[in-house]
Amino acid sequence: MHPISFLQAVVLGLVQGASELFPISSLGHGVLIPRLLGWSIHEGDDSFLIFLVATHLATALVLLGFFRRDWARVLRGLGRSIRDREVAVDDPDAWLAWLLIVGTIPAGLLGLLLQDALRSLFGSPTAAAAFLLGNGLMLFGAERLRRAAPLRQDARFSDERIVRQLGFRKAAGIGTAQALALLPGFSRSGATMAGGLLAGLSNEDAARFAFLLATPVIGAAAVLKLPDLLGSQGDGVRGPALVGAICAAATAYLSVRFLVRFFETNRLTPFAVYCTLAGAACLAIFAVT
Repeated sequence: MHPISFLQAVVLGLVQGASELFPISSLGHGVLIPRLLGWSIHEGDDSFLIFLVATHLATALVLLGFFRRDWARVLRGLGRSIRDREVAVDDPDAWLAWLLIVGTIPAGLLGLLLQDALRSLFGSPTAAAAFLLGNGLMLFGAERLRRAAPLRQDARFSDERIVRQLGFRKAAGIGTAQALALLPGFSRSGATMAGGLLAGLSNEDAARFAFLLATPVIGAAAVLKLPDLLGSQGDGVRGPALVGAICAAATAYLSVRFLVRFFETNRLTPFAVYCTLAGAACLAIFAVT
């Protein structure tokens, strides 16, 4: 018997790929959907966590592919800085590489230090609903920051603007904000965008930095758990995990294409309203059932 059926894998994969990039929390939806649909899935079990590893790895690969030219430039810049043992003032690609590295550290450290405590939250739909409501309130605050953010002048120089605006301290602050997504219900992209806006980035640049920063964090977390999927713990879940990963990759690709354009001019308010109402509704449902 598969701990996750193929139909469940399709639903969870489609939702994960979309909700990872939309600021509505993929982990939150992954915890809430089985409870709302009455599925006999225990979110804190190893099989469910292994399934999430596969879907997150698929999302990270889609992001890497979508921004492949940007990552090629960033990695070349990182290589130049390592070769020269310094970051040239006129090398924005190298500076962006180190800003992304610094921004990755907080979530990585907190994820490793708190993994046992965080794992217990995966089995609590009530906690996920409360965090989803909190995510909505956070997005309302981020929308206020977006309205006050500077306007983008030229799309061709977005990386130069990001580098000029951010230093290592601000990048670490954005990475710390991203760590909120370790709580099921808080959105990685939403928290990272909020941190970028708070650091003074424009809405478009905050979204771009958020998508770039998501790739190493999601990918590293998935790769770290990949041996569990390939080992004996993955027995019985690898088939559904593959199906879920394919579905997640499809919706992740469509989502990132849409959101890159959406965040050029549009607001965070629809996502804030959805998360607030969905979180409150789930709390009410769980209270009476």
